[in-house]
Order: sequence, then C-alpha cells, then structure tokens
Amino acid sequence: MRISQPVSSYVGTLKLSEIFYSLQGEGIDAGKPAVFIRTALCNLSCIWCDTKYTWDWSHYDYDREVSEMTIPAIQEQISEFDTKHCVITGGEPLIQQTKLIPLLSNLKKEDYFIEVETNGTILPSETLERFVDRWNVSPKLQNSSISKQYREVQSCMEYYAKNSKAFMKFVICNQSDIAEVKTLIGKYTLKSQRIILMPEGNSAEEIMEKSKWLAEICLSNGYRLSVRLHTLVWSGTRAK
Repeated sequence: MRISQPVSSYVGTLKLSEIFYSLQGEGIDAGKPAVFIRTALCNLSCIWCDTKYTWDWSHYDYDREVSEMTIPAIQEQISEFDTKHCVITGGEPLIQQTKLIPLLSNLKKEDYFIEVETNGTILPSETLERFVDRWNVSPKLQNSSISKQYREVQSCMEYYAKNSKAFMKFVICNQSDIAEVKTLIGKYTLKSQRIILMPEGNSAEEIMEKSKWLAEICLSNGYRLSVRLHTLVWSGTRAK
C-alpha cells in the first residue's frame, strides 16, 4: 500500500487572472453555481480561445491581467461566495499544480467539491489527484491550430481515459471534426458516456445553429452535449 505524504504547509503565491462567482457554463454541471479560480498562463495557444487574456501577451498587458495571490488571500476571497463548488480553470491550471496543492487541500477540509479544467497535456501528480473530485479535460483538435505533437500527449490521454473522475470535452467547429473525435475515442478506448461535444462560437446564434446538428450526433453515439451556457446567457461577456 502506498502511504500518501502529508501536504506541505508551504504558502506561496499563485498567478491568477480572476476569481468570480457564476454558473458553470459547460460540462455535466452546467447551470450550477460555483466559484471560479482562473489561473494565468497556458502552454497552448488555441486560435478560438475565449480567455486569451490569460496568456496572449502580444495583445494583453501581463501586469494588468495577472495578479499574484497567497493561498490565505485566495481562500478568504472565495469564502465570501455562497457555494461549496469550486472550479479551477485557466489558462492551464496544471502549469502551477505544485502551488495548487495546498489550496486544494485546504478547500477539501472545508468540504468543497473541486473541479479542475485542463487541456489534458500535463500529467497531474498523485498528490494533486487526491483533492480533485472531477477532471474536465478538453483535448484539442486540429481546429485549434495547435500542432499534434503538443495537443495530443499520449501518456496524458491514457491517464485520463482510465480516470473515472474525468470527462472529455471536445470543442467542435465543423462536422468534419467528428471523425477526429471518433479516432481519438478508438485510439484511447474512451467511454462514450464520458464524451462531451461543445460547439465553438462567440454568439448565441452560432452556438444554437451548431447545436442542432451536434445534438443528433450525440443522440446517435451516446455522447453528451454542452451548449456553452455562459455564451447563451451573457454573450461571452467577461466576469466582473
């Protein structure tokens, strides 16, 4: 039996973009109130990314967009919200996973349910895994314009494919993307009931138009459909 090492009491700082309270807009908990901790920095640069202010320093000011916060300061801020559901998102949170560990450890002691949203290209440590209730993994397709060697990391795909807490969410731009999704499903033996298809788009009209044919694909294959609730309700407006 492997004996888990105690979590360090180390108090460092996390590079954050924002902390806010809203409804989860994607995945199996869409519509549920949650507090979001959006980390800064990302190891990918998808052309359709809707949070480029977390990594695109050619168009955004790093000093304006990124704050460094201590673990106690983060906990104090999120405790102000009436929810025990916490979503760690980005950017790519696992870039800072070592510093996330004491935060998540403390949140679990306060009975928070913790979701982590990741692009699935960085393996989580065994220690971090202990504190995560759900992985929302978003493997990137060719439509992201990211080279395959960077967007598809075999060890990570195999890890999440076997992880019972992980759901795979694919951003779909065109019907031709479905063949690529099915190739990944076959290659890594992904479970259809843990596959989520989400239409790419920045307007309610675009989301709903793509959702019409995506719904039929989900019905035919046993996948889930996520319609980007935040775009439908707030038109993708950034949280204040």
